[in-house]
Amino acid sequence: MVKVLTSPSRYVQGKNVLAEIGKYVKPLGDKALVVISKGGYSRNGQMVEKSFQEAGIEAVFEFFAGESSRDEVERLQKIVQEKGLNVSVGIGGGKALDTAKTVAHFESLPVAVCPTSAATDAPCTSFSVMYTEDGEFDEYVFFDRTSDLILMDTQVVANAPKRLFVAGMGDALATMFEARASVASGAKNLVGGLSTRAALGLTELCYEILMEEGRKALQAVEAGVLTEAVDQVIEASTYLSGVGAESSGLAAAHAVHNGMTALEETHDYLHGEKVAFGVITQLVLENAPQEELDEVLDFCMDIGLPVTLAELGVKEPDEAGLRNVAELAVAEGDTGHNEPFAVDADMYYAAIVAADKIGTDARAKRNA
Repeated sequence: MVKVLTSPSRYVQGKNVLAEIGKYVKPLGDKALVVISKGGYSRNGQMVEKSFQEAGIEAVFEFFAGESSRDEVERLQKIVQEKGLNVSVGIGGGKALDTAKTVAHFESLPVAVCPTSAATDAPCTSFSVMYTEDGEFDEYVFFDRTSDLILMDTQVVANAPKRLFVAGMGDALATMFEARASVASGAKNLVGGLSTRAALGLTELCYEILMEEGRKALQAVEAGVLTEAVDQVIEASTYLSGVGAESSGLAAAHAVHNGMTALEETHDYLHGEKVAFGVITQLVLENAPQEELDEVLDFCMDIGLPVTLAELGVKEPDEAGLRNVAELAVAEGDTGHNEPFAVDADMYYAAIVAADKIGTDARAKRNA
């Protein structure tokens, strides 16, 4: 099997780089679809519009409807076709970026993504996650290339709500563990090849930065300042996690996340928050060493990530609901099978229930 590593064509990270977006987008096109939320436009719209004007780019701003769904993508495709736009730009969170990327894919356009938080590693992946209009996981849409430009404004990210910063660390927390499982199982990565050693190394560096810098970075964000620790965690949560995950593979943690979207109680919780619980579930499924499990639990509790189902809104979990989550985790085509041993829904159900108990006991011990 051929080994494949994929990454964005250009990754730009720094303070106040969003104010220069026009300069970076101009080589890609001069008639831009700009997917942005109403809130994002109120915060950054004038600055972005000015930069586009200075660069000679005609920008059509479209407010993101809230879900990266097929309906939303098709709505934006029609605008691209009607106005003859030649580049897709996403500004905002993971779902807005996935939507801009998917529009670019189906319309064969270059794409630039500008995250306003470090809540997920979506910017650096060559696929998008599609949801239904009700917020349930629908499907992955895979592209033939990654984004042409990632523009990561560290000041904007540091100013975003703390919860988003923490959720990004939750998503990135899974990267090394899922890569390890995928490589051990011989599973294909998300671009159809095997992992390179370089890609696996990125996932290991991602985890090292989270453990070393994550707590310090959160304290800086809480204090309202941008520090070197924040800068490193942004890179880990975005570039290292995104490229590492895509080029090494996903496994149980994201499969559990996908299954949990079927529980209505979890719909108000962020991707990375659900993935963090998925990491704990994966470690239980793999019967990981206690020391490793404790390190993950301590980190999650230190920075405010969920370690129990109750902390994800599932106050009274019932067996039927959790078994449905488990069935979805091992659905055909999902990543739940990328473990170094055969798995089934019963094993996932047991791991979810045990992870919840382990997390509940760990939380109670800390609060005692």
